[in-house]
This record gives sequence, C-alpha cells and structure tokens, in this order.
Amino acid sequence: MDRYFTRDGATIAYEHTGEGTPLGYAHGVFLSRDAVRRMHLFDFDTLSAGRSLLTFDQRGHGESTGRPVAADYTFANVALDLLGLLDETGIDEPIDFAGSSWGAAMALHAAVIAPERFRSLVLIIPPVAWEDGPVLARQWYSDTADEIERLGGPAWRTAWAEADPLPIFADYPKFDLTPQIPDELLPSVLRGIGQSDLPPQELVARLRIPTLITTWETDPLHPVGTARRLHELIPGSRLHIATSVPEIQTWTGRTADFLGARPRS
Repeated sequence: MDRYFTRDGATIAYEHTGEGTPLGYAHGVFLSRDAVRRMHLFDFDTLSAGRSLLTFDQRGHGESTGRPVAADYTFANVALDLLGLLDETGIDEPIDFAGSSWGAAMALHAAVIAPERFRSLVLIIPPVAWEDGPVLARQWYSDTADEIERLGGPAWRTAWAEADPLPIFADYPKFDLTPQIPDELLPSVLRGIGQSDLPPQELVARLRIPTLITTWETDPLHPVGTARRLHELIPGSRLHIATSVPEIQTWTGRTADFLGARPRS
C-alpha cells in the first residue's frame, strides 16, 4: 500500500516493504513503478528478496503529483526528493540504490551530496551528460516541450505512440513509453530534465561507492559514451553494454551478482 511524502510542491507516492538490507529503485522519465514492471526488462522486485525495498513514482508521474514548474524536475531537485524519502522512511543505514535514466541521474546527484547514505549504486542507462558544441542531444527535451504546447497534449500523445521505437526495441512490443504524466505537466517535466546535467566530473571522480553501470546501444539520449565516461571516472566500477533485448534482460541477474559481491552489514 502506498504511503505519501510531500516536498517542494509534490506529493510522492512510495512503498517501503520487507526487512533487511535496504534496496531502492527509481524509474525514468515518462514511466512509473508499474510501467517498469510491465516492460519485463529489469525486475527490482526479484532483487528485493531478503531485503527491504523502497520504490516510488517520481514527482509528476504515476500516483505522485507535481506542479508545472520546470525547476522542480531537474536532476538536482529530484536528488533531494530521494534524500528526503530516505529520511521519511527511517532508512539510516547505507542503501543499495538502482536508478534508470532520470533515476540514475537522481541517484548520482544524491550520492555526490551525501555519499554516506549509499552502499552501492546501479546506474541503468545514465542520460546524456557533459555535452558541448552547437548540437546538443538534450535539446530534444525542450524541443519536445515546445511541440507539446504547439500541438496540445492529446495530439502529441497520438504522434508519440505512432513514432518508431529505438532500433534495439524494434521487435519488442513491451517497450512502452506512454507517458504516465498529466498533459499539463509534460512540458515542465521535459524542460526541467533538459536544463539538467550530471554532477561535475571532478565530483563524480571523488566517489568511492561500488558502482555498476549498464547501458544499451542506439539511444542518443542515453549514449554509450556517457556510461563509458562514468566507468572511467568512478574507481572500480563495472560496465555492461547491451546490444539486444536478451542482453538487457540479463541486467537483473548482473545486478544480483553485483549486490551479492558487496559485503553486507
């Protein structure tokens, strides 16, 4: 059963279940806990056996609320949501935390702020970061926000549903990115993410948290280059690059192996 945590204009629906070493998971933009479950790509429920599990819908998504303020959805602000949830739930020992895309950015920012709160990190498809030059991949977010405002939410959703999937998911119909966000929040969510970046590289390089990084090919918003750079920056980190859906579906097992290798308190 959901509980609720209110911070900075949002009420965040979360579950904290089970007992034992804590594990957390945060989804990416457009999704929710249940949407991730339906994709059958990464199974955080299986990973929670013998542990306590913290899961939640990010602000503005799923069962959580939000407001149309772009700054609310930046990587830096949602990291404070995560740290607030750890306080709210009374998780006072270091947590193993996995995040996908926006959730990975949330986890990385929170770990830079309060590294003592994390026992390990699993960064799944970390988003494009540290770009320079005249053409930026993250411009997609603000361009799409503009398009939603021009077309209106319902028309944009129809066009989005008809768009071709990423090549790696061309033959995998369960990859469903139907936005779990009210129409009135969509532009602000996208602009907040588009205005964000991962923490400065010099701060990431100071982390001494065991880290697993996983990514897939053919996705300009989650490029292999970001994952490789994180792997270079974080001492002792592990990296897996998937080239097919069956390889992506090994990530649950790889994460279980990684977490099993971490000494438990």
